[in-house]
Amino acid sequence: MLLTTTPQIDGYTIREYRGVVTGETIIGANIFKDFMAGLRDIVGGRSASYEKVLREAKDTSMMEMIERAQAMGANAIVGIDIDYETIGEAGSMLMVATSGTAVVI
Repeated sequence: MLLTTTPQIDGYTIREYRGVVTGETIIGANIFKDFMAGLRDIVGGRSASYEKVLREAKDTSMMEMIERAQAMGANAIVGIDIDYETIGEAGSMLMVATSGTAVVI
């Protein structure tokens, strides 16, 4: 499956547009990660635990989108957009939503 954020893929002709595909993931961060992130806010630096959670959520969301495109008979997704949001009480949940257009090249 070819994936791109651009509307076309260089060197390929889009033969068919199959439709919009999406993937969504909502994941909670536990209290230990929240505590460690709070310390990072005070002393500075990156929060490896939150970065790992974000990567996992993005990967899960992308895989969900790919599976939906494959079910439509597509072999590529163009125009991919990835959105990150915090939701829930005090932003305790992380949401990653991906979308794109499933195509046949």
